[in-house]
Amino acid sequence: METSIPLLFAVVVGFQHAFEADHLVAVSSIVSKRRNTLLAVKDGIFWGLGHTSTILLIGLLILVGKIVVPQQVFSYLEAGVGLMLVILGIYRLFKFFKYRNNHVHLTSEDKNHHLAYSIGIIHGLAGSGAMVLLVMTEIKDTFSSILYLLIFGIGSIVGMLVAAGFFSFPFSKRFTNSELIQTVLIFISATLCIVLGGFVIYENIYG
Repeated sequence: METSIPLLFAVVVGFQHAFEADHLVAVSSIVSKRRNTLLAVKDGIFWGLGHTSTILLIGLLILVGKIVVPQQVFSYLEAGVGLMLVILGIYRLFKFFKYRNNHVHLTSEDKNHHLAYSIGIIHGLAGSGAMVLLVMTEIKDTFSSILYLLIFGIGSIVGMLVAAGFFSFPFSKRFTNSELIQTVLIFISATLCIVLGGFVIYENIYG
């Protein structure tokens, strides 16, 4: 009974986890290239799949393999997420200026979701340590702990597909065809990525 209570809340915790600031600025930058909300939602799903696969892998290594990972390692991984955010923001601005100079539309119908999946993997690496330690303190049974991580992952997938769909709406054809509005939104999302990424790096390396 005591084990079942945390499991019931795992999907809710996972859903809320998807709405953390670093996750949101990353997904907003990813979906800023979409004019199709469905493709943006798929980006969110792939982000969640990448995030979940990494957390499950780290969970198996720690819970089943009994591998001890120093906390400092996860601080460096968090800093790595910050670096990824900075690179993502710079990359989006680079693509923006490249497309603008070549008079190419700022958004695309590219159906490749590898970027979203890769970013999800990196986010999962950074947050997995704290998540596994939290599960270990709440649930003593190894199988139930892995099950919790899986249910948590499902919640994060649902949360991120909702977030991706929401953030993609301003870039969709139904919202506007104004290049000016899309330009401003792309610039804002990319700048937020760079600023927040820099803060995450500073906090985990020098904080």
